[in-house]
Amino acid sequence: MASTTTTNSCAWTKAQLTNPPKVDLGFPSKFVSLKNNNKKPNSGRGGGGNCSNGGMQIHSALQSPSVLHFPKQPYQQPRITKEDFADTKPKTHEHQQPQWNLIQRAAAMALDMVEAALIAKEKESPLPKTADPRVQIAGNFSPVPEQPFRRSLPVAGTIPDCISGVYVRNGANPLFEPIAGHHFFDGDGMIHAVKLENGSASYACRFTETHRLLQERELGRPMFPKAIGELHSHSGIARLLLFYARGLFGILDHSHGTGVANAGLVYFNDRLLAMSEDDIPYQVRINQSGDLETVGRYDFNGQLKSTMIAHPKLDPDSGELFALSYDVVQKPYLKYFKFSPDGTKSPNVEIPLPVPTMMHDFAITENFVVIPDQQVVFKLQEMIGGGSPVIYDKNKMSRFGILRKEATNAKDIIWVDVPDCFCFHLWNAWEEPETDEVVVVGSCMTPPDSIFNEYDENLQSVLSEIRLNLKTGKSTRKPIIAESEQVNLEAGMVNRNLLGRKTRFAYLAIAEPWPKVSGFAKVDLQTGKVEKFYYGENKYGGEPFFLPRNGNSDEEDDGYILAFVHDEKKWKSELEIVNSKTLKLEATVKLPSRVPYGFHGTFVSAKDLKNQA
Repeated sequence: MASTTTTNSCAWTKAQLTNPPKVDLGFPSKFVSLKNNNKKPNSGRGGGGNCSNGGMQIHSALQSPSVLHFPKQPYQQPRITKEDFADTKPKTHEHQQPQWNLIQRAAAMALDMVEAALIAKEKESPLPKTADPRVQIAGNFSPVPEQPFRRSLPVAGTIPDCISGVYVRNGANPLFEPIAGHHFFDGDGMIHAVKLENGSASYACRFTETHRLLQERELGRPMFPKAIGELHSHSGIARLLLFYARGLFGILDHSHGTGVANAGLVYFNDRLLAMSEDDIPYQVRINQSGDLETVGRYDFNGQLKSTMIAHPKLDPDSGELFALSYDVVQKPYLKYFKFSPDGTKSPNVEIPLPVPTMMHDFAITENFVVIPDQQVVFKLQEMIGGGSPVIYDKNKMSRFGILRKEATNAKDIIWVDVPDCFCFHLWNAWEEPETDEVVVVGSCMTPPDSIFNEYDENLQSVLSEIRLNLKTGKSTRKPIIAESEQVNLEAGMVNRNLLGRKTRFAYLAIAEPWPKVSGFAKVDLQTGKVEKFYYGENKYGGEPFFLPRNGNSDEEDDGYILAFVHDEKKWKSELEIVNSKTLKLEATVKLPSRVPYGFHGTFVSAKDLKNQA
């Protein structure tokens, strides 16, 4: 995993570490300017309205100006790379020019000129908030450079003796300054790892070295299109044509996937897998010190030939891994499959859908998989008309499909309509045979596409109980907590030892002020009681990770919550360990580097650490 970033990349990532921006990201002047030339965007809703010069206006609730904070950096921290700790490798960050033939050099030059013209044209219109990097990766959403393994970190309090292993959390962390549009979800995958052992802690963070990242690092700049920030309107079509033209001339190689592996993490079949739903997983090895190394793209020994959703489900009893794969271009738009504990894949089950649907998550029960077919869909033809390919289809009926885990085809799937329901994440599901129901627990978002588009009304993410009656085909839905206690609850989990079984507690991020996370809530799913743990003034975090004390406890909430927390005033990050029964802070690990707000994580035990493939 030797780092070979260019000088420009080093300067940019160091700038983000040491000088968080107020108005813009402080990019070097030699890069393409993203200023809007004082033009005001037109208003729009849903899939977006029109903006000046025929550009597509898309608003984003992911980074609303009303809640953005741009903290000052009180100190400077040097950029540290692997080369600084290597004994034999030269300490240089200059990239090597690719060895192209005459035709490739000419093609590269011509395509670069086309891209420059495209960027110049895009600058005539203001960037929408959903694609403006000054908004999307501002403050502690901005990237950091890799950090090598650091041991014996300062610890306040006492790390419980039962915690032994490595907590890893994924996130989006662009290696290079965006040259055009950029959405927070577009960044390169970076894993932050804290090893906890015998009361001590160590830390490292590394990029997951995808084929995409390796090629861009060699070329010295971003070359692959950004799936959300760039692929909309006519310019999105142009970028796709540029991308495939570069592939045709051998300037880029997209035959090994284009994913960023920045969303989910799962430990399965002796492997830590980093995932994004636009590719197959990447295997990342954790060495005994706690440092990270990318092994490579993992297709389960040639068995997996399609993308895989970033939230596969690991059955705690059978040890099987369940997954989906969706396609936005050709049928079948959705496939279901599973892996036995030794990694043997089942045949695909093709699930017929009328249109390609954005399916970020799903659920399992003891006997079924629960598949959400909701109202946020892909319509690539919208780009031809100047729009976004990801839209909210108000005429579509949201529904959930119930399919047996052992199904070999989809003929027996049961679809249950759940009107006006969109859950970006599903926290758990279980069966209640006495009422012929499957119960699903998820956070229902209103407006449904609030992660991608901004509306006049405020976002609401309501923790809900959805009951699917397999006998009548009817559904009911109700909020779990009282209206007086309502807060936006998004990222989180239940005790994974009970995944797919009836659970009482869920641990969910308090996503306020949206999109920041000010703490987490422990919710009693039976009574609706809510206990809240706040990180404190100027402190924000991300997904709370529940770690059971052990697998044999009779008490579902017997364990600890692990969460990365960042102090936006002091500009320092830490790992907090909270007792999940009492919600008392047990220990705080002071980290040597800032940890940006990110996505999802997991815990690799000391035993699993030794058994890695």
